[in-house]
Amino acid sequence: MVRVVVVDDEPMVCVFLRTILGSAGDIEVVDEAHDGAAGVEAVQRSRPDVVLMDLRMPGVDGLTAIERIGKLPDPPAVVVLTTFDADHYVMRALRAGAAGFLVKSTPPEDLIGLVRVAAEGHTVLSAAAARRLVAASTDGLSARDRARKLVEALTEREVEVLACLGEGMSNAQIASRLYLSEATIKGYVSRMLDKLECRNRTQAGLIAHEAGVARP
Repeated sequence: MVRVVVVDDEPMVCVFLRTILGSAGDIEVVDEAHDGAAGVEAVQRSRPDVVLMDLRMPGVDGLTAIERIGKLPDPPAVVVLTTFDADHYVMRALRAGAAGFLVKSTPPEDLIGLVRVAAEGHTVLSAAAARRLVAASTDGLSARDRARKLVEALTEREVEVLACLGEGMSNAQIASRLYLSEATIKGYVSRMLDKLECRNRTQAGLIAHEAGVARP
């Protein structure tokens, strides 16, 4: 069962998400909150697998909440679900530790599938967010320089694994491409996240794009 916490300041949105996600037999909305601070408390209380997080809320906003959740022990995957998909929102959310960025116009049947994907540890991005990610990785000189400096500390094999993460591949897919065991890939990913000072695979994938080691 995929356990989900919904954080949105509009109660009707929470009701809608409960209805949509509850229609799937393997997903359960276990808690909800209407601002960022309450969202962090809900995560601590309910220990979900996935959090659907709005960005613009009164009090503590979504970006701050994402950062706080990322500092918790064994944090869940936090996926932004918002109306606003401007460049600076996408990049700030991913750098804050979000595992994905979706817009509220996402079709319900797609949202169900994407929640499952996020629960498995993969990055989920709307088409617009993905385009902005690729554009930012080619336009932001300082970010690109920083990413390349971080990548220099990796071994050749770790760079290969990082490139695969940038393509959104799972450990099993990476293992198949590089002809290694899945357990070996898991070890590479864990060490690489430490070296890159990343909280999750999504942040590592972002660095892969900014450093130019991943294909769009």
